[in-house]
Amino acid sequence: MRSKILTATAFGAALVCAALVAGGSATVIEKRTQSEVRVALETSGHGWAKVATDGLQVQISGTAPSEAERLRTMAVVSGIVDATRIRDNTDVTKIADLTAPDFSLEILRNDDGISLIGLVPSSTDRKALMDEVASFTQGGEVVDMLDEADYPVPVGWNTAYQFAVDTLASLPHSKISVEAGKVSVTAITSSKREKSDIETALTRRKPDGLDLSYNISAPRPVITPFTLRFIKDEQGARFDACSADTDRAKTKILAAAKAAGASGDLGCTVGMGVPSTDWADATAMGIAAIGQMGAGTITYSDTDIALDVPASVSNDAFDQAVADLETNLPDVFSLQSVHEKPKQEQAQIAQFSASRDASGKIKIGGRVKDATQRDMIENYARAQFGSKGVSGSTRVDDALPADWGVRTMAGLAALDQLNTGQITVRPDILRVSGISGNAQASDEISRSLSKALGEAARIDLSVRYDRRLDPVLGLPSGTECATRLNNVLASQKITFEPGSAKIDADGATPIAALAKAYQNCEDYKLEVDGHTDSQGRDQMNLSLSQDRANAVLQALADRGVSVRNLTAKGFGETQPIADNGTEAGREANRRIEFTLLDEQPLDTGETLPEATATATAPIVEEAAEGEAQADQVGGTQDTSADAAVSVAPAAQSPAKPKLRPADLDTSKK
Repeated sequence: MRSKILTATAFGAALVCAALVAGGSATVIEKRTQSEVRVALETSGHGWAKVATDGLQVQISGTAPSEAERLRTMAVVSGIVDATRIRDNTDVTKIADLTAPDFSLEILRNDDGISLIGLVPSSTDRKALMDEVASFTQGGEVVDMLDEADYPVPVGWNTAYQFAVDTLASLPHSKISVEAGKVSVTAITSSKREKSDIETALTRRKPDGLDLSYNISAPRPVITPFTLRFIKDEQGARFDACSADTDRAKTKILAAAKAAGASGDLGCTVGMGVPSTDWADATAMGIAAIGQMGAGTITYSDTDIALDVPASVSNDAFDQAVADLETNLPDVFSLQSVHEKPKQEQAQIAQFSASRDASGKIKIGGRVKDATQRDMIENYARAQFGSKGVSGSTRVDDALPADWGVRTMAGLAALDQLNTGQITVRPDILRVSGISGNAQASDEISRSLSKALGEAARIDLSVRYDRRLDPVLGLPSGTECATRLNNVLASQKITFEPGSAKIDADGATPIAALAKAYQNCEDYKLEVDGHTDSQGRDQMNLSLSQDRANAVLQALADRGVSVRNLTAKGFGETQPIADNGTEAGREANRRIEFTLLDEQPLDTGETLPEATATATAPIVEEAAEGEAQADQVGGTQDTSADAAVSVAPAAQSPAKPKLRPADLDTSKK
């Protein structure tokens, strides 16, 4: 019995020991497996996964960044632990909904055809697009390199897309880029005028909300002959014409002119057709020679140079200047120089004159060589200026030089490029003076005269550029300015604080609109008129109307508007436009008006950066003693204020004619 008990006890103890050993071994295996798997995952870049063991099972948990990443992680674990022992408790990051792609379209057009590149919505009617752009090419090829994507059309895409296609029709050499709500246009035009027209059309056609950018360029003009003419006399130093082949050459030429005494905004046209790469050096050298002598004219026509120096310059100074030029000028240039001798008084000087007034009428007079030449000149003038606009008389003088007809015809051609002006043709000189709306008129006239008469011909050219006559700029007249300002007041009303001249908060918007409408009107004299209704004392109303007119003037000035030609005037209750017996009538009478005081601008000679301007020479030079009155052009052109639209001063009559504005002030006094 005892032996049985001992045997049972020993057997139980053995079982306990076996269990303890087995449990310890399992724990060691679990920890080792967990460690091996964790290390393998970390070293292979899958550190996002968490590892746990439960007996022989290996549990993997965590959130994988993608399904592919999860599968790669499981593959690493399977290389260490049998797949049957792996429990995959992982999940995958939720993939966000795919966003719509950025649609874009680029249209390239040149002489060979049109190419379309980009990604457009699948709803785009590709066939209609191809048919429309093909109609622009006149048989050229249309290349379709578009891709499509089936996503909703983004806001602003259709507007930009249609604007781009419409714009393509007028731009034969262009690149147009389209994005949702945005269009970018790059194009080349044939002239500066076409460039300006296209830019204006793009701005006017632009739909509200469309982001439009453009870069329209015009090729450099071909200048023939390549001409430069620099003068220094009692009127100062200046260019009659200036051409340069590069911006660097232009800078060098203008620097030489300023060193020779020229000032202000000097224009010089950059163009093609230069006869020599040494053009800038050669012209700067001649300009410097004029500056050193203190007077004279130097003319470059391609490689021919004419130097004309007055008698006031000493012989030594003239000889030194000529020697320097002949020694240092590049070989391709040839120089002819003339040093005038003191003139003896002459009893008679033959001349032919023609003038053009502001209405376009031409008056000719003076001498012609024979009857045939008279007919030729009159027929040319009538053909150029209209048969009804030409008048005057000429006298035959067979002693005139043989080239008299060429000189007079060249002068009339120059007059055709002026809005108003005068030409005077004499045996020794041809004078042209006047005003033009073409910023390049001086250059073009000088070039044409040099071509017709030769570079050595003496020419006195004094052409002033008036930007208000420039059809490219399309600047408003005085009447248009007043109308434009009053149209603003017709749609937007400024209000004042009751009984006060202080503009209230709502007045900022119409003041801003007035400031914008006043652009390019700064040269005209305009009056800001204040008016009230009949309620209250006369003197109080007069004072209030003046203060309110002043307040509008000051508000414009505060916005940076140049108000140098604006004045403010109060009229109180003296000029009603409605019945003061009704509330509606009194509201109408409380108003501000803009009144044009003078149709003639105060500053007509403003020069744009690329314009050439000179001091204006006398319109008609007095004939020498003994010259017949019939040889002179009768009278001078009428540029006085009497020829302009006149508006009576506001204070003279309550019933004065004026442009009727809309009501401005709707508040009560």
